[in-house]
Amino acid sequence: MRTILVIDDNPAVGTALDVLFGLREIRTLTAASPEAGLALLEREAVDLVVQDMNFTADTTSGEEGVALFRAIRERHPDLPIILLTAWTRLETAVELVKAGAADYLGKPWDDNKLLATAENLLELSEATREVTRHRDERRRRRRQLDDRYDLRGIVYASTAMERAIELACQVARADVPILVTGPNGAGKERIAEIVQANSAVKDGPFVTVNCGALPSELIEAELFGADPGAYTGATNRAREGRFEAADGGTLFLDEIGNLPLAGQAKLLRVLESGQFERLGSSRTRQVKVRVVSATNADLPAMIRDGKFREDLYYRLNVIELRVPPLAERSDDVLPLAEYFLEGRAVLDESARTALVAHAWPGNVRELKNAIQRASLLCSNGVVTARDLGLAPVRAPAGRAGPDVEPDREAIESALQRARGVISQAAAELGLSRQALYRRMDKLGVAAGSEA
Repeated sequence: MRTILVIDDNPAVGTALDVLFGLREIRTLTAASPEAGLALLEREAVDLVVQDMNFTADTTSGEEGVALFRAIRERHPDLPIILLTAWTRLETAVELVKAGAADYLGKPWDDNKLLATAENLLELSEATREVTRHRDERRRRRRQLDDRYDLRGIVYASTAMERAIELACQVARADVPILVTGPNGAGKERIAEIVQANSAVKDGPFVTVNCGALPSELIEAELFGADPGAYTGATNRAREGRFEAADGGTLFLDEIGNLPLAGQAKLLRVLESGQFERLGSSRTRQVKVRVVSATNADLPAMIRDGKFREDLYYRLNVIELRVPPLAERSDDVLPLAEYFLEGRAVLDESARTALVAHAWPGNVRELKNAIQRASLLCSNGVVTARDLGLAPVRAPAGRAGPDVEPDREAIESALQRARGVISQAAAELGLSRQALYRRMDKLGVAAGSEA
């Protein structure tokens, strides 16, 4: 049940608020002193605190209330607090709001405004608890991943990337081919490295071949090797292929969709039997290689067009690991940006906002290039949005730009759509709750109304 703690030395205040909040099925606890209130907070689950500013007779300075506020904030930093002020100077309450208090109300208070404010804060408190629970759960899962597996120092914070990494670790020890899919620059090779690092052949070689970076006539020689004079331009010495180099380890075939059909037939044979011949040789060689391939191509479409063998596709795709584009894992953007900065500079707030708002069509590779460029162009070791040079992003409809304060009509319309719920209206307007409260106070907009 939702619970509010009222800390006030006047019993009549506690009784009145108990009746008021009871109308909304809100449980009310009361304490007559700061000490009693802090003790209750240690014993009870409280969602919101309503506290007085003075507790000693003939005291109007508000110092006791300030001390109580700071004590609660130190022990329960996410707990919302409403200040009740009677004789306290308004400046003191405003300073506490700037320090994190949710709101302040004068005595005698307006019941409708107090109820609306309390409902908003209880809703926010519930959402905050849920976010905290999810964050703690993610940290716990990540610690488990870090403890159980070698993650090769990969930087991530998003749930989407966590799922991909966890699956890669789970299937790493299975002696089956793995297909890593995802757009260019998303980090497919990093996933392949994690598979290798946690596999049964982790002590063997890890050999990488970019099938898209080699001329089609040379790919087979690169993969399977060649005897002297096997093709035009071949040297007079035998050439060891990548399968031989990867014997006892892992071969990572990037951009597998670029492998020509002749090479696909040979690859299928190696996957099934471990056997192949070098170009220009009739001698059959035997290897034991774990194959991890990657592509950003639509292999099923290539199969329909006759450009990729269907039997090879199913042999490669025993396990598919999808690496999501950076646009689908925005939580990774800032950790990656700070990692790429390597301590050479720091991001200011405008840079952080621009980084998160950008769509990143070039994925992690684009982000890395943007950060490297910005770290060279920035002044005094501080990267700004201007240093990043990213294309501006249009704000969603109904949301004010960062330098535009909403007018009275916009605020009242947002409040009406949100049925008076401040947190929803603030989110629609692109403001924090405190900023919206300040704007409403400046324009004389009532907090509890839908108009």
